[in-house]
Amino acid sequence: MEIMEYKLSEPVKKRDMSIEEAIARRRSIRTYSEGKIGENDISQLLWAAQGITNEAAGLRTAPSAGALYPLEIYVATAMVEGIEAGLYKYNPSSHSLILKKKGDVREDICSVSLWQDSIKNAAAVIIYCAVFKKTFSRYKGRAAQYVYIETGHAAQNVYLQAEALNLGTVAIGAFYDDGIKKVLDLPGEEEPVYLMPIGKK
Repeated sequence: MEIMEYKLSEPVKKRDMSIEEAIARRRSIRTYSEGKIGENDISQLLWAAQGITNEAAGLRTAPSAGALYPLEIYVATAMVEGIEAGLYKYNPSSHSLILKKKGDVREDICSVSLWQDSIKNAAAVIIYCAVFKKTFSRYKGRAAQYVYIETGHAAQNVYLQAEALNLGTVAIGAFYDDGIKKVLDLPGEEEPVYLMPIGKK
């Protein structure tokens, strides 16, 4: 089976908005205006979530206990310039998207997330999943806490990056785990943790 991979544009490392302004303006936005967001927006948001910042050491934008990086990031695209509607997995090492499923899956995600309109009306939805055993192998009983903390770090990065791009997002934890796993066709070791719909303000 041929693997379809989409190389994302290079993320921008400097913008006019200060980190202080992004923090002050950060809000949870559940309603989005119509219209597509750019491929560069998705590139920037995914880099903010889990992008590589030190290739030699493999370090990423969000801290991870023991640098074990248990998070796996997916994005469901629907209204993104230059990227076909579909479900993709983010590859931090190559800063690329790997196609997992063709077509718009927002409605499917929405149906297992208590029918929250922000999901079906978003231009894209970022889904955070985790392989808990990566962290458990070293931290045992503290593993779950560390994974959830790490997810929060990554999500806050996306919140602030979205603000810098003048986009809206909201962190969603209300969904049926088994439903998300089915929609995403997740491997048995991956568990869904968080959703973040993205759209124009």
